Amino acid sequence: MSGWLDEIKWTEDGLVPAIAQDAETGKVLMFAWMNRDSLAETMASGKAVYWSRSRQKLWRKGEVSGHEQIVKEMRLDCDADVLLMQIEQKGGIACHTGRQGCFYKRWRDGVWVDADPVLKDPETIYAATGGESGGKSE
Repeated sequence: MSGWLDEIKWTEDGLVPAIAQDAETGKVLMFAWMNRDSLAETMASGKAVYWSRSRQKLWRKGEVSGHEQIVKEMRLDCDADVLLMQIEQKGGIACHTGRQGCFYKRWRDGVWVDADPVLKDPETIYAATGGESGGKSE
């Protein structure tokens, strides 16, 4: 039953890169890692579940913030070593900084500048958890 997981080329650490893309607009929202358990749970639940390398545990996107990612389509690249998830982003915020996506810094005139606005103050988003931010630590 899990033979489909064996088709993926996992890293030595048992991970695969996963890109979350807005299913309607095509905008790349974020990049994270998945392991076998997080990918299997994602496919079973229809909601994005990642692997937190820093905390060494499953990271159910939106579990703290409410900004879940509903998976509309899952794709595997030609080398079978990168996943592309087309998702519906609940609340319109994928990044723990309160922005729509994590790729908000743009290179301009020799420096990185913030190109996308903060939609919601992260302290407000994560206030119920004592201010613990999401994203990498959600």
